Amino acid sequence: MTGRQEMFCREYVIDYNGTQAAIRAKYSEKTAYSQAHDLLKKPEILSRIRELQHEQTERLAITADRVLTNLWDTYQRCTQAVPVMKWDYDEHEMVETGEYQFDSKGALRALELIGKHIGMFVDKLQVTQQPPSITDDLGGAPGG
Repeated sequence: MTGRQEMFCREYVIDYNGTQAAIRAKYSEKTAYSQAHDLLKKPEILSRIRELQHEQTERLAITADRVLTNLWDTYQRCTQAVPVMKWDYDEHEMVETGEYQFDSKGALRALELIGKHIGMFVDKLQVTQQPPSITDDLGGAPGG
């Protein structure tokens, strides 16, 4: 692997933007997209990127448990009722309206990621085909 390819790998794991990684690795801006595309097809480049990802994961002590714990904490924070405040001109301060709000988008996203992790959602349609039965070939019910 060349020095520039190594630099591309190191830059790529920063933001996973191949074009920008190629530019930062001193490839021509005009050809950066195609260079990145070609580089990411090479087994030695992909292997080095996986090594760098593993090093990063070890260095940051990222585990599935830690990610799930943080997602759950995020979900809980997002579902906490927060009072809606408005300015009271008589009191000259913010006062509660009696209404509450929560971050439904954040809560749903955290639940979605947790659900995907535990296999609750399938992104691709799974099609299974069973061989046709004898009744399908004969056009009728068995025994009839």
